[in-house]
Amino acid sequence: MHITIDATNLIAGRIGSHVAKQALLGHTIDILNAEKAIVTGNKNSVEEHYWLRKRDLGQPQTGPFVSKMPDRFLRRMFRGMVPHKHPRGKTAYGRIMCYIGVPTQFKNVKPITLPHADLSRLQTTKYITIGALCKTLGWKE
Repeated sequence: MHITIDATNLIAGRIGSHVAKQALLGHTIDILNAEKAIVTGNKNSVEEHYWLRKRDLGQPQTGPFVSKMPDRFLRRMFRGMVPHKHPRGKTAYGRIMCYIGVPTQFKNVKPITLPHADLSRLQTTKYITIGALCKTLGWKE
């Protein structure tokens, strides 16, 4: 089964839990508009967390590297939600793909949205989009 999800105004962690379960069940998942997904929390503290992670993680020449592109950034978030060190999790992670915007191959596909992951369910207004977060990390559109 092939699932296409529009990540506009959806909370990244809640998308990830749904996507990880579906990928482990054998479904192929495509996430569109990855730059419009949301990370909850105070904007400054979230930016600082990822900035320090980028700075302190490994060696600059040898990695591990923190991606600046929103599609790769979001996909890397989902990696922690599948057992990626085991064969079952590795194949499941391979079934998850994220895209910036809507590629031409998905123009005719009607993507679904996840009501349990929508921004309207937040009781706070403290959040930042993945695109804005990646811009602070150095992403050049």
